[in-house]
Amino acid sequence: MRGLTGAGPDRVRGSTQAVITVGAVLAALALFAAACGSGGTGARDEGPAHASAMAGAVASPAPSPSGRYRRVDPVALLTHDPEVSGAVKRELKPCDGDEYPVDVSYGNLTGGPVDDVVVNVLTCADAVGVGSYVYREDGGAFTNVFKSEESPVYAEIDQGVLSVTRQYYEQGDPISSPSGEIVTPYTWRAGRFVQGKPTRNEYSKSAGGGPTPAPDN
Repeated sequence: MRGLTGAGPDRVRGSTQAVITVGAVLAALALFAAACGSGGTGARDEGPAHASAMAGAVASPAPSPSGRYRRVDPVALLTHDPEVSGAVKRELKPCDGDEYPVDVSYGNLTGGPVDDVVVNVLTCADAVGVGSYVYREDGGAFTNVFKSEESPVYAEIDQGVLSVTRQYYEQGDPISSPSGEIVTPYTWRAGRFVQGKPTRNEYSKSAGGGPTPAPDN
């Protein structure tokens, strides 16, 4: 402490502030280096990044704290399901090579132990939905808890709610140009899906036009 002998209060205070300043800079640099090392993804770390964003990098398994995701073979699931009609099963053939006309989504719809599975079966020629199904894990196997085979139909997971879109045609509409669609939400209650209030959208007939909500009567 001899270096501080005879030093006044102002000199001691200045030395203390200098030490604090250096410490703060070092801490900031350490935090910056840690952020760079983790990729700086922030909230995006909660889910897997898109494959195109990971080009050139070594992919690692996405974190799954709840362990809900369990991949299924949708074709095998549909083929062995007695709830799926014969007409839909006849559409379960490869369109090109070994690519089947099946869309699959995973998500929490019923609060089960693992993610529910939403499967849509389409036609190869024009991708028209001919059947939509929801499977829920029960005792290690997936059970059919919802189906709609009112073509054209397509089911999606929308913020934890099952959203089913059914297109409709008026007289004279070609298969490629339906007049509109009816979107119906379904929520899981007491062990089954309960239908909510549907929304009717009428497609614009002008070139490039999109669906417009029909006015309420």
